[in-house]
Amino acid sequence: MFDERAAGAIAYRERPLLLLMIKDAYGQWTFPKGLLEKGESPAEAALRELAEETGVCGEHVQELGSSAYSYQGEDGSTVRKQAIFYLVRATRTELRVQLEEITAAEWVEPAEAKARLGYANLHPVLAAAIQSLGSSRTL
Repeated sequence: MFDERAAGAIAYRERPLLLLMIKDAYGQWTFPKGLLEKGESPAEAALRELAEETGVCGEHVQELGSSAYSYQGEDGSTVRKQAIFYLVRATRTELRVQLEEITAAEWVEPAEAKARLGYANLHPVLAAAIQSLGSSRTL
C-alpha cells in the first residue's frame, strides 16, 4: 500500500528524437511528475504536471511502468510513494520553466538522458521509453 500516488511523463519530440528532462529542486535531472489531485487519473496527472512544470503539452502514447520509493516526511514518518510514468508525444514543445518547482528543463538526446538521469529507480522507465521509441540500438 502506498501513502502517495504520483504520475509523470517522459515527453519526446521527433526529427531529431529528443526527450524532455527537468532539473528538480534537489539538483537532479529527472522527468516531470507530481501527485495526483482528487478525482484525477494517473494519465491526466502526468499531462497536467508536464504542462505545469515545463509548458509542454502532449498526448499519451503508452504507460511505461512505475517506480516506488520511500522518503522521510516532515513529521519523521516514512512515506511510501508510487509514481506511474507515461510516454508522451509532445504537441507543443516550447519550454516555459515553472521556477517554483524546478530549476531547468531541456530537450536532450536519448543517450544524454540516460547519462544525466539522477535517480536509479527511473532507469527502467527510461529504458522502456527508449525501447518503445526504437532508439535502444543507438545507446
